[in-house]
Amino acid sequence: MTDTTTTTAAPAATSPIADTRVLVPLGLFALYIIWGSTYLGIRFALESYPPFLLAGIRFLGAGVALFAFLRLRGMAAPSLRQWRNAAITGILLLGFGNGLVCFAEERVSSGIAAVAVASMPLFAALFSGLYGEWPNRRETVGLVIGFVGVIVLNLGSSLSGSRIGAIALLVAAMSWAFGATWSRRQDMPTGPMNTAAQMLCASVALLAVGFASGERLPEHPTARATAAVVYLAVFGSIIAFSAFLYVLKHARPALATSYAYVNPPVAVLFGVMLAGESVGPYDLAGMAIILLGVGAITLARQRR
Repeated sequence: MTDTTTTTAAPAATSPIADTRVLVPLGLFALYIIWGSTYLGIRFALESYPPFLLAGIRFLGAGVALFAFLRLRGMAAPSLRQWRNAAITGILLLGFGNGLVCFAEERVSSGIAAVAVASMPLFAALFSGLYGEWPNRRETVGLVIGFVGVIVLNLGSSLSGSRIGAIALLVAAMSWAFGATWSRRQDMPTGPMNTAAQMLCASVALLAVGFASGERLPEHPTARATAAVVYLAVFGSIIAFSAFLYVLKHARPALATSYAYVNPPVAVLFGVMLAGESVGPYDLAGMAIILLGVGAITLARQRR
């Protein structure tokens, strides 16, 4: 940046650097709190809606609303190449990533689902390394601490009671990590249009899987389940997913994926307060270690 002292210089607050200093922390807050609460939202929605149709309806409604809003505002539609890349990324992130979480939450608690997905930053670090972007030493320390916290959380019996649920959550974490890493190097739609395109493409795949596997929409869904679907679509999809794509573009991978370490304690807290889920000693110890890992990753990013 050049040093200018004239009165016609643009205010510093409007520069991209100043924007990222404000928007990246706001985006991380949305990822930490909103996405932490969506695990409980999924549990409530599953009271009436089957898992893959639940995810498909959520992303279809959010995608159509956001796409229509952006087009009315004059934003250009994605090119064919961008639609292709959005489809691949959306299926990885939202199809496998979210669809399998919904599937698993029929078998494990919402807090434990968030705990298992906390392994995602480790896969993201591995996939980023394949592109030559290995975590630095301090970020590696944070990742290792976070992984130790995940191990402690898994010493309990919550996941061992459902092997298929555990496998689904592991595949979900790997798919999300690869999709996030791959998309950073592709020609993607611009800004929030990227969010809309990915949700639209993922919704088609999720609805197809749901109907093909015999799922059917409920005739009389509960009010709480329907309200949960609306919450997931507006807050979990439009707001938080847009925040994730912004942070992913403007922050290092270790920081952009650190939400996966914060979501477990947030999800467990919501589960305890609103759904009567229990918390054992391993849960408390693991969450404390996980938070230490997040702090190490954040500090490493600030030092860079």
